[in-house]
Amino acid sequence: MSSATSTTSLPSGLDTLTTFPDVLFIPEIVFGGLVWILVASSKVPSPMVQGWVMFVSVFCFVMSTALLCLYICGAHGGSSSWVTLVSGCDEPQALFYLSAAVLEAYFTYSISVFSDNPLILTIYQENIAAVVFAFLATLMYVIHKVYSLLRWKSS
Repeated sequence: MSSATSTTSLPSGLDTLTTFPDVLFIPEIVFGGLVWILVASSKVPSPMVQGWVMFVSVFCFVMSTALLCLYICGAHGGSSSWVTLVSGCDEPQALFYLSAAVLEAYFTYSISVFSDNPLILTIYQENIAAVVFAFLATLMYVIHKVYSLLRWKSS
């Protein structure tokens, strides 16, 4: 009786930046940081919506940066449990970002009615950019989740 065990070698060091899906940490961090900056720089007419978007962008930015640093440092030691950890972290991040992107899009749509005021127009333009980057971050987290699950299944 033979056991078919296949292990997926996890990258460490700078190899993390050249392997897929681990290279997706970079656009996740970049898009999340842009959402964070855009929401933080806009005036806050609706603190509840903007607060949730800020929480999500900061939380996901910190989590992705921490995971990338741990991968680069080689903290995983080749353990397959890290594949489970990353795939478990991507799901809530993707759901959080989807909820934040939808709320930000709804908020941006609702303030478009008042677009004749120059201050509201500036807020509107910053929030449109935040919505675009939030949906791009969501897409990156979903792609990362799918490929992390494929890696997990093969490990």
